[in-house]
Amino acid sequence: MRRLKILTWHTHGSYLYYLTQAPHDFYVLSKPGRPPGYGGRCGHMPWGGNVIDLPVEQAADCDIDCIVFQDDAQYLDDQYRYLSAAQRRLPRIYLEHDPPREHPTDMRHPVVDANVLLVHVTHFNALMWDSAGVTTRVIEHGVMIPRDVVYCGELERGLVVINHLAQRGRRLGADIFDTVRQQVPLDLVGMASEQCGGLGEVTHAQLPAFAARYRFLFNPIRYTSMGLAVIEAMMAGIPIVGLATTEMATAIENGVSGHVDTDVAALIAKMQELLKYPEQARRLGEGARQRARERFHIDRFIGDWNQALRLVTQ
Repeated sequence: MRRLKILTWHTHGSYLYYLTQAPHDFYVLSKPGRPPGYGGRCGHMPWGGNVIDLPVEQAADCDIDCIVFQDDAQYLDDQYRYLSAAQRRLPRIYLEHDPPREHPTDMRHPVVDANVLLVHVTHFNALMWDSAGVTTRVIEHGVMIPRDVVYCGELERGLVVINHLAQRGRRLGADIFDTVRQQVPLDLVGMASEQCGGLGEVTHAQLPAFAARYRFLFNPIRYTSMGLAVIEAMMAGIPIVGLATTEMATAIENGVSGHVDTDVAALIAKMQELLKYPEQARRLGEGARQRARERFHIDRFIGDWNQALRLVTQ
């Protein structure tokens, strides 16, 4: 397909990095000081030359082919504040990263315009949102990690990767993390993880090799989308232990790529077992790697996005 000029926002840095592996040019809105959502081309990601920083005051004069919204404020406010009337008539996609928050089943999605394509990142999200009358599709995550990352699991500890866990509380499983680490040796990394006794942030590029030394990755999250950190760990051959909620219930197969359950005591027992039997952890990690390559390969992800972009721009 032809190379497109796509305007979007820096909502989730890791996702934006993978999205920009597609063969298009991405104009990413920025504001002075780089506040959340308006970071533009910033941070420690190894951005390609196709990622262009676009100050919001220049947005209305930018020649673009398509808009990809990534949160409510961008769709409900920013497009009217920063974009021209002609730009607002261009092909538009709303990329929904999360399941509904106010009510798990009866919350109406803010996109009601049949001319906007609504893209969900998991089938669970698409299932839970009420988006009747709007064209929707699911594009599952795609990731890539350095080729030289090899799981060894030498550390008899589990790893948890969550940003701002203290601030995000029960939904992200802060209480579960506290309960489990009383019985299982766990390290927490992520933005502001020090507030929960964690090790701080590990850069995206360094995380796969850092995580590959741990025996397993534990995901205590109750309710969110499928975490990229989980998928990246799978791709690195790390066994996954977590709650059997959201898309985790379909991504992890018990006894094959890890273990998921809604019984925290059962999860604790499984983690203790993996600490005791490293060969079992290695076998599950290989199953996780195979599953990730089949379902979350970056080439499949880019192909799915090209299909969606072709749909709205033809």
